[in-house]
Amino acid sequence: MVRRRGSLTAPREHDPDLPRVLEDHATLAPREEREGARIVLGNGNVDAPHSRILESVLQVGTLGRIDLTGSTLVDVAIEDLGAIEVSARDGRWRNVVVNGGRVGTFDAVRADWDGVTLRGLRIDFLSLPSAEVSDVLIVDCTIGTLDVPEASLTRVRFESSRADELDTRGLRAKDLDLRGLDVVAFTDVRGLAGATIHERQAELHAVALAQALGISAED
Repeated sequence: MVRRRGSLTAPREHDPDLPRVLEDHATLAPREEREGARIVLGNGNVDAPHSRILESVLQVGTLGRIDLTGSTLVDVAIEDLGAIEVSARDGRWRNVVVNGGRVGTFDAVRADWDGVTLRGLRIDFLSLPSAEVSDVLIVDCTIGTLDVPEASLTRVRFESSRADELDTRGLRAKDLDLRGLDVVAFTDVRGLAGATIHERQAELHAVALAQALGISAED
C-alpha cells in the first residue's frame, strides 16, 4: 500500500519536566536513585548500572566509560555527553534530551526509549539492536554506523543528520522519517519497509533497491 503524502505521523514533543531548584551531586553509584538533582560528572569512569535518575540534569565532562546498563531515566537533560563508551543496554528512557557531545560507542541494545531527543551529537557507533524506540528525534547528529537490526522504530524522525552506514536488517518501522538523514549505505534496503525516504535518497540508492527486488541494474 502506498503511503499518502502528508500521512506521516511526527514524534510528539517531549521536554523534560524539571524542578526549578536542583540539588547538586558529583557522583553516581550502582542502583542509586537521584531525583531533582544536578549531577556533575568529571573525568574517569562512571559505574552506575541499574540506577534511577528522575527529573534531573546530568552535566558530563570527558569520561572514559559511563555504565547506565539497566538504568531508568525519566525527565532528564544530559548536557555535553563526552565519553569513549556509553552503555545504556536494557535501559528505560522517558522524556530524555541529550544536547551536544562526542561519543565513541553508544550501546543501547534492547533499550526502551520513549520521547528521546539526540541533538548535536557526534557518535562513531550507535547500537540499538532489538530496541523499542518511539517518539524519538535525532537532530544535527553525525553518526558513523547506526545499528538497528531487529529493532522497532515508531514515530522516529531525523533532521540535518548524517550516517555512513545504516543497518536495517529485520527492522520493524512505522512512521520512520529518514528524509533528514544523509545515508551513505544501507546494509539491507529490504529493512526499509514502513520507512519514508526522500526522492533523492531513492535515486542515490536505486541500484541497491533494484537488487533487493531481484532487478539487475547494468550499464
